[in-house]
Parts: sequence; structure tokens; C-alpha cells
Amino acid sequence: MALFVAAVEAGSLAASARRYGRSPAAATRAVALLEQEAGETLLLRSTRKLSLTPAGDRHLAVWREVLAKLRELTPDEAGNPLQGEIVLTAPELFGRLKVMPLVETFLREHTQVSARVLTVNRVVNLVGEGVDLAVRLAPLPDSNLTAIKVGMVRTLLCASPAYLAAAGTLASLKDLDRHDCIGLNAESGGELWTFARADERGARTRSIRVRTRLSVNSAAASIDAALRGYGIIRPRSYQVAEHIAAGRLVRLLVDYEAPIPVHVVFPADRARRGVVRAFIDHVVPTLRRDLTAIEKSAPSPKAS
Repeated sequence: MALFVAAVEAGSLAASARRYGRSPAAATRAVALLEQEAGETLLLRSTRKLSLTPAGDRHLAVWREVLAKLRELTPDEAGNPLQGEIVLTAPELFGRLKVMPLVETFLREHTQVSARVLTVNRVVNLVGEGVDLAVRLAPLPDSNLTAIKVGMVRTLLCASPAYLAAAGTLASLKDLDRHDCIGLNAESGGELWTFARADERGARTRSIRVRTRLSVNSAAASIDAALRGYGIIRPRSYQVAEHIAAGRLVRLLVDYEAPIPVHVVFPADRARRGVVRAFIDHVVPTLRRDLTAIEKSAPSPKAS
């Protein structure tokens, strides 16, 4: 099962064999044995690539879950070094800025542990894709996953001092129509920005179509452009905390900053012991501390 899963992930039987110190022939035999037991073809093999059949896709999800449960059954004897692999996912920029440093310190502390990190801007099916843990920035739907809240981030409005000196200040949302904004989409010309603000009548939302002279498909690229004075951006607070602290970017209209919860999410049966449990214990306190520090450094929205 491990050879099969590794072959699918690596795209070749040879790579799967190398990962487990086996011969290519051994990996081929392993797949053949699984297909014999299943009674149907699971992998379509050509000289260039592997592809799953529908039956292979169904078996892959099951075998990933079985392998995860087997890893959790490995006894943790006192004094023995932690061993195994953890697979985790996080949004691309949050993963690079906040999660990867924690993965690296964890691997330095546990030299017999390996990690596979997926930094993708989509919701990953943890069980179906063989992932042990996710960091998610969004309100969570009801599910059978366990979630630990580690803090929140905010969606801000920011611009560089140089841009504001040239274009003028932003006193209200209606002033956005005379400013250059940097969009996060594949098209140029305009983008709909939605804002929320609480008052005595409850939370109110307002959508404004802004003029985007520049549109990019990367949050990092939009921040770079804003630092060079090309316009106003809507980043997440963690993405620009250092630039704001250094005065390279200025926060605008803090009354309209939208809070977004951050959770560490995982299937409950994956986190009872072993590598996943140790990583949760490693990552949760640090993320809480970092996100709390970002929140404390921000001016609070004024009362309406």
C-alpha cells in the first residue's frame, strides 16, 4: 500500500521504490499484487506517466487512511526518538511566512521525522488526499474534523506613504473611486471589494467596485507593487505586519477591517499520538503567540 501511494504521489514506480529502498521490480510486484487482490486495474502505466483508474482512485483514499492509522499505532516508547512522516497543508503565503519556519524547527528537533507540505490556495480534502493536518484561514463549516482556533487575521486596506503623498489620503470608502487599486485577479479594469462594519443596527456590508490599474494573481506581487507606490491593496494582516511596523505601508480605514479566524484542523484519529500529535503541540502555541502579537500591534477600530 505504501509503495502504491508513493507511486501515485511521485508519478512513477521507480521514484516510489527509491523512497522505500526497494527495487523498481519490487514496486511493480506490489502494484500487481494489489490489483490481483482488488480484482481490477488500479494504475494505467505508460513510459511517460502513471494515471489512476476510477477503481484506483477509490482504493487510494482507503489505503491512505489505513496507512495513517497504522502510523498512529506505532508505540511511543520513552526515550525513543520520534519517527514517521507528517503531511500538512496551508494557504500559500501563510504557509511560507508562518508555517514553514515551524516545520523546519520541528524537523531540526526530530531528526527521524519527515514532512510533506502543500502550500495551496484551495480547501484540501484531508482524508481523500492523505493529509494529516491543515491550517485554514476562514470560518469553518460543520464537519467531522477537529479544529483548534489559534487566532485571527484581518483583511486590511494599505498603501505606501509615497503613494498617499501623491494621490491624497483616503478619508472614506467613497474616496476609493479616485484612487488606484491593485487587484488580485487575472483581469484588469476593476474589482468588487466588500467591506463590513458593525454599528448599533448590527453588522452591515457594503460592496464597492474599485479601479484596478494593476491586477496580479499573487498576494506577494500585489504587496511588492504597493511598496513601490502603485496603489492601494487589501492584504491580510500577517502578510504586511513587518512593512506596517517599519512604516513602509500605512493602514487605512481600520473601521472596515474584516476579522478572519485561523484554525489548525485535523481528523481526530490522526492526532492521538505520534508525529501528528507532537506537531500540533509544537505549532499551536507559536501560531497563537505570533497572531496575538500582530493583533496587539494594530490600532483597534473606532466605535461607530
